[in-house]
Amino acid sequence: MKNEVVTQKQQEQGMQWLDVAYGQAIKGIGLGDTSVEKMAGDYLAKYSSAEEACKAMLKNQVKKCTSSGVITGFGGFTTLPFTLPLNVTSVLYMQMRMIACTAHLAEYSPSSDQTETLVLACLVGEPLTQVAKQAGVKLGTRVATNAIKKIPGKTLTKINQAIGCRFITKFGTKGIVNLGKAVPLIGAGVGGAFDYFGTRTIADRAYKAFFEGRW
Repeated sequence: MKNEVVTQKQQEQGMQWLDVAYGQAIKGIGLGDTSVEKMAGDYLAKYSSAEEACKAMLKNQVKKCTSSGVITGFGGFTTLPFTLPLNVTSVLYMQMRMIACTAHLAEYSPSSDQTETLVLACLVGEPLTQVAKQAGVKLGTRVATNAIKKIPGKTLTKINQAIGCRFITKFGTKGIVNLGKAVPLIGAGVGGAFDYFGTRTIADRAYKAFFEGRW
């Protein structure tokens, strides 16, 4: 999709895929995965502060994300306009859980629409303020937590469209997303975006956003 304009429909399709994946990420899909709330609680029980618990969780999840095999058991994707290779979906799932757990440890509700938008902004690699700007929404460089948690629905919709655009552009350029066509379940190369350093960058971004308010 390099040098192509992402249409509004494609933006919506990208966000639709992310929404389905996020719903499964915060609940867990088996294989020992629990809800992100319980995941956060397990770390909180071992450390004296939410910050320490989060840093330990991020360290472990970065290792897990770059060493685990393909996850199976995903549902709901067959009705979507495109699919991703299963190995890519597996990594995105683990990255979403890592970010959503960070959000919960920072006292955000993973199930809220606002938190989902924040998590997905971290995932696609764009600061919230930049994503909002692309959507025509002006936010300060340091946004108060209370304001973040109360972003109105219409504003969220605009921001989500920008996130969907970023998602389609990012993975379309890599040849991973091919709208309207079936994609092999396993086999597409994921490249540097999913290696150790890429996942660690997402972890750092999530901590700075949710714990330091650096959106």
